[in-house]
Amino acid sequence: MPNETAEKENEHLTVRDSVGDLLRHPAFQGFETHLMPRDDSSYDEGMPLRDIGRLMPYHSHVDPETVVTSLNHMVDEIDANKKVFYDFYSAEQKQADQSRTNTGLFFFRGDPGAPFAIISPGGGFSYVGSLHEGFPYALELSKRGYNAFVLDYRVGGEKIATEDLIAAISYIVKNAEELEVSVDDYSVWGSSAGARMAANAGSFQKDGFNRPAAVVMAYTAHQNFSENDPPTFVAASKSDRIVNINQVKRRVENLKNAGIDVEYVQFDNVGHGFGLGTGTEAEGWIDQAISFWEKQMKAS
Repeated sequence: MPNETAEKENEHLTVRDSVGDLLRHPAFQGFETHLMPRDDSSYDEGMPLRDIGRLMPYHSHVDPETVVTSLNHMVDEIDANKKVFYDFYSAEQKQADQSRTNTGLFFFRGDPGAPFAIISPGGGFSYVGSLHEGFPYALELSKRGYNAFVLDYRVGGEKIATEDLIAAISYIVKNAEELEVSVDDYSVWGSSAGARMAANAGSFQKDGFNRPAAVVMAYTAHQNFSENDPPTFVAASKSDRIVNINQVKRRVENLKNAGIDVEYVQFDNVGHGFGLGTGTEAEGWIDQAISFWEKQMKAS
């Protein structure tokens, strides 16, 4: 990527650029590996970004233009001297557990003082698909005036990943004034493995840490729930070969029977890991999810 002059240092990426161009982009230095599905992997730096979906085998309908657009939004924010990447574990916490260095929060700003959403992408707890179902979600939320955070969490299992999500929410709540976000009516979003994390976090409460106004879950067969679970939005596909649609519907019915407000959206032919569903029958589901969240704000 040309970078001979200051004017070109933070130029936009295109789908013709390579993974190496992304990793070496001046705007992302210091946290570039957190953009990628796996922090500790060696990537084919010659791979063009138009083929970025190859790095996320559990995901489908990865739209390279959508990926690049969300990355370029961060480039523009950095050009405007806005911070986009935050460590939510302290240096002492990282020293106590070196695996915590593989974590962080990406911030897509909305209106100052607006509620926030925190997004946990999926990846089977073996990678974090922020490029497909993290940054693009956050950009859509930001466009509507909401503050959105994308979580880069530790892979290896549901328990440790959920610990990271709880720690990240706690960090946002404690630093809400500096971040200029409202801690009222926040929402927790997740897809696939990330949806399991979101569901787990939905029931978590402690002093100064209220449960979310809404949980948004995409394509997961997670079954655990409690009668205190927050209102929940669920999106899934009948043709999902990873998630049994009957298990999804069973949990939806269990939530409804427990008196929990649930909205369920089912698609026919988009499979697993469809993200925003750009160019498919699922395109636009995020608008329905945002409307559901907004309804819960008004009800609270």
